[in-house]
Amino acid sequence: MTATSPTAIREDFDALERLALAPVSSAGELEANLAAIYRALLDVDLDQYDMNEVRGEAGALSSAIFALRQHVHDRIGEWHRDGLMTREVQKSMRDVYRASRYAADMLGELANDHARLGEGHHTYAAFTGPAGFTDVHPPNGVGPQVAFRSGDVILQRGSLHNSAAIARIGDMDSQFSHVAMVYIDEAGRQWAVESLIEEGAIVTPLEENLAHDLGRAVLLRHRDADLAHRAAKYMHDRVLRARRSFFPIRYDFSMEIIGSRNLYCSKLVRRAFDAASDGEVKLPTFGTRLDMKNRDFFRRIGVTAYETFAPGDLELEPDFAVVAEWRDYRVTARLRLQDMIMTKLFEWMETRDYVFKPTFTIWLMSVFGRGSSYLSESAKSLIADVVPKVPVNMRRSAIAAIAMLHHTAEPLLKELESLEEASVQRSWRPLHPREAFEALERIREASGGKIGYLQGRV
Repeated sequence: MTATSPTAIREDFDALERLALAPVSSAGELEANLAAIYRALLDVDLDQYDMNEVRGEAGALSSAIFALRQHVHDRIGEWHRDGLMTREVQKSMRDVYRASRYAADMLGELANDHARLGEGHHTYAAFTGPAGFTDVHPPNGVGPQVAFRSGDVILQRGSLHNSAAIARIGDMDSQFSHVAMVYIDEAGRQWAVESLIEEGAIVTPLEENLAHDLGRAVLLRHRDADLAHRAAKYMHDRVLRARRSFFPIRYDFSMEIIGSRNLYCSKLVRRAFDAASDGEVKLPTFGTRLDMKNRDFFRRIGVTAYETFAPGDLELEPDFAVVAEWRDYRVTARLRLQDMIMTKLFEWMETRDYVFKPTFTIWLMSVFGRGSSYLSESAKSLIADVVPKVPVNMRRSAIAAIAMLHHTAEPLLKELESLEEASVQRSWRPLHPREAFEALERIREASGGKIGYLQGRV
């Protein structure tokens, strides 16, 4: 994009919208169109614009980007029926989703004068907050208020580094680390049914789930309302029965799709729709591969799967429609920088054979992790902001790996946040993802081959 005014920016986005709506006759043509949209979004350089003018148009531009993303999403069913959803097309579509969200986030941050969440403060509950924090897709929602339906699923992103890692752990980069199901009982009470690392499968009031310091959320709705309700009711009832028995449903660290005794978050959704449809609905239609050469991190956290159902895979489901998308612009910059960090950490693992190497303190913490009340104060502080509650089926190596991930990523985040602040003060624009990647490579080059707990095998 080479425009120099808000009007020209809108014209550029109109051109991308036309590209998203253009008829295609082959997977190659579709991939090329999506790649062009991705490159155009990624190459936007806010330095070429008047920031005061752009800030005045930021809200409208952000909504236009949301609409662009929905034009792509609404055609997935058509492209799937035509046999165009190849692996390359799926990747290009994920690229468009990711770049479009970054662009919209940066515009939203401009519109909100780069306000940041203060220390000790919490994000708004999902789908609440100031105007502009929630976009509703007109075909599936009415007005600015979000009305939930039993069987809806909510893609979510938390603020911890391990949330960023979950979103980035497969071959298809995503921006979501968790998914919860909505169940509405006969009395009209709204519940969230989900599986958490620290708790396993649980049922909690929906309002509590939405107020759990999220940074981003997308509400998705299955096109068959009756099936979706049956799925939610099945899983709600099953989880409650298990919680009242001696055999609660534990979190499944393996990330394997098969089996139903233990469930991770998206596997819970898969099992619910499978049971409600008598095996007719098998999620995901387009899954995530975990076929990296360097599987050291996977082994540490207990992942054995080579193909899985990641939360972000739901964005490509042909039978799910987007109802609304929400983000808290006070934390989107942090989430974006965390994404950049995790992308690089996993890249270095894969291309440079980096692995996590625990110290004695990390080893000691992992040994006594399940009995955290017996840890020293320094060890408690090391794990408290990473794994608030260690489940009984979490291996010591997983406790250690998550702690090492957090304490490797946190200094990198501080460095990038400093660069972000300098960029805002200098030009009133956020740090471009390209600049974040460049900064991380400079840090690696100056590190002597050791970045936090991550280093070469030799």
